[in-house]
Amino acid sequence: MLSTMMEPALTITSVMNFAKKNYPNQEIISVTADNPLHRYTYKDAFQRVGKLANALVELGAKPGDVIGTMAWNDYRHLELYYGISCSGMVCHTINPRLFDEQIEYIVEHAEDKFLFVDPLFVTKIEALQDKMPNVLGFIVLTSEDNMPETTLRNVHCYETLIADKSDEFVWPELQESAASALCYTSGTTGNPKGVVYSHRSTVLHSYASSMPDAFAFSRNDVVMPIVPMFHVNGWGIVYSAPMAGAKLVMPGPKMADGKVLTTLINQEKITMSAGVPTVWLALLDYLEQSGESIDSLKRVTVGGAACPLPIFKTFYDKYGVEAEHAWGMTEMSPLGTYNKMSSQDRELPEEEFNQKLLRQGRPIYGVDLRIVNENGDELPWDGTSSGAVQVRGAFVTAGYHKQQADFTPGGWFETGDVAFMDEESRMQITDRTKDIIKSGGEWISSIELENLAMSHPAVAEAAVIGVAHEKWTERPLLVVVRKPDSGLTAQDILKFYQGKVATWWIPTEVAFVVELAHTATGKLDKKTIRQWYQDYQWQD
Repeated sequence: MLSTMMEPALTITSVMNFAKKNYPNQEIISVTADNPLHRYTYKDAFQRVGKLANALVELGAKPGDVIGTMAWNDYRHLELYYGISCSGMVCHTINPRLFDEQIEYIVEHAEDKFLFVDPLFVTKIEALQDKMPNVLGFIVLTSEDNMPETTLRNVHCYETLIADKSDEFVWPELQESAASALCYTSGTTGNPKGVVYSHRSTVLHSYASSMPDAFAFSRNDVVMPIVPMFHVNGWGIVYSAPMAGAKLVMPGPKMADGKVLTTLINQEKITMSAGVPTVWLALLDYLEQSGESIDSLKRVTVGGAACPLPIFKTFYDKYGVEAEHAWGMTEMSPLGTYNKMSSQDRELPEEEFNQKLLRQGRPIYGVDLRIVNENGDELPWDGTSSGAVQVRGAFVTAGYHKQQADFTPGGWFETGDVAFMDEESRMQITDRTKDIIKSGGEWISSIELENLAMSHPAVAEAAVIGVAHEKWTERPLLVVVRKPDSGLTAQDILKFYQGKVATWWIPTEVAFVVELAHTATGKLDKKTIRQWYQDYQWQD
């Protein structure tokens, strides 16, 4: 027997149409480079999305084309999210924090036809444009009055481009399996890898992430997504918030400015926000210095990196804000688990409660998760059995863009994390299967840093490990064996990195040793080296 139910396609277009029809007067507030506080409604936004779609067609963009964006969290970037994907094109968000060679690679690998650029990144792209020969033109996300002088070829001003276009557009009937967005991850060695999201996976992720034991969005919420929109679709909040009818407040380039964030929270009565630990440190530092309060804020989501206990405690004890851990990755759209504490949890002894508070949480619906040993055998969820984390599900990637899938039998994706699951189905990350460092919510490759260090003529051997850092969660420590009679200094080797990697990749400090630990097969013994520096105190 077949069902009698209708089967409309699950597309981002349906999210747009729903929000426009049911919440037309809900607000979107933005901080931009050319406007300290832009204010309009969902109705206004999606009318402009229609203008953008017509402009894309006039530029010569076609369904299936990849359109790049390099922009902050603001209303114009939101318009790109919908205008590109709903037109049948692919919205490729680019992380401006990547070093130049990575940006050049992913723009060419993705085959971006046009690139929309925030004014703050114009100079950066000017220097790279000659290595992006397939990009047909560049659009600067600003008004004519604020349009910078630029050497970009075939350049357009965004506001001028869409100004005279009709806001009526015949949106194509898209298959829900069609590609909607593309994001590259540089979490492993080698070239970045692209993850292509579908309309269906995006809508299902939005549903799942909005559930009460996750983001818990409603039309009564005022949501400020601080996690960058160039990072895994901004955790999908630009879809899930409109789906729920929530008011959106977008801090633009001020996402790490504690004063601006505090002003926005109090002025717009923000109830929920999401970001990486470094953002919350900046906010809490400003609150401590200024003595201001954040009375409207009820909860914040912390993801991208493990969060120190003091952030959780300060938010709750001093400001009455629930800070909640989440975990995921680019390959998962990105949300995988969420840690929502209960009133019963708060009745536990403090030490036991704190242990649970720091866990990454329970899987959300749509994510099948397991822990396996080195033989691939599934381990029990008993709070002690630790193994590799594998996932599969409706919004988990089945492979990488233009690369052959390399997943385990049964379609399981290896996350690269090591964890245990407790008896309440909460996950606790304990290690990483690869020696990738996560600093301020961004991945840093230890192997790449080691290879660069080894290319210095005075270095005999080098290892890079992640060491706990109060502000950045982790920072890379470079451990070096000098060549005999070398006068190599820490300043020498750190200066050697400049221009070769992104500045925030450069190790914070250097430790010199006579020899490094090795395994029986001659490989660096990172586990032992980490133990040497487990109590390391940063000098800054």
